[in-house]
Amino acid sequence: MNRFGYKKQALKPSGFLFSVCIFLLILFLFVQGISSFSESTKKRQKESLENAIMRNITYCYTVEGTYPESLSYLKENYGLTYNEDLFFVDYRISGSNILPDVTIIEREGK
Repeated sequence: MNRFGYKKQALKPSGFLFSVCIFLLILFLFVQGISSFSESTKKRQKESLENAIMRNITYCYTVEGTYPESLSYLKENYGLTYNEDLFFVDYRISGSNILPDVTIIEREGK
């Protein structure tokens, strides 16, 4: 009549292996989720930088009547800031009244 008694059972090797596999699966899914979140954040940062640069170029043209001659001009006079370690911005002008060609490249390993 030991119905409510506690009986200590040893963990079977197959149960232990199953637990470890489940833990590793959960860990893998967690790491994948973090990686995916990081990539989407970088994508949004790049889009935001593209919008900021184009907005500053347009504003400069509206105020001064010419497009800015360099990216540093936008940084100094219009307050453009971005993470230079994360993105490389190629800014090429064709003339004072032609919209500059702007290319943003994400740097590797950052």
